[in-house]
Amino acid sequence: MTTPVEEMSFEDAMKELEAVVGQLERGDVALDQSIALYERGAALKARCEAKLKEAEEKVARITFGENGEPKGTAPLDG
Repeated sequence: MTTPVEEMSFEDAMKELEAVVGQLERGDVALDQSIALYERGAALKARCEAKLKEAEEKVARITFGENGEPKGTAPLDG
């Protein structure tokens, strides 16, 4: 059974998204299956983006106080 996208962790969603992209790039699936894969891939991409946004917001809350001033720790430039 396929895990619902909205219940997946970032890592699981990213791993499945990579597999979906690989299948689509190979082009060895039927048109109907390609469409279903594309739809699943779009949902997985949205899930990854949402999980990244959640993580960014958590980091911002940790590094900045209620008034938006830095608490003394800053994110690393990478």
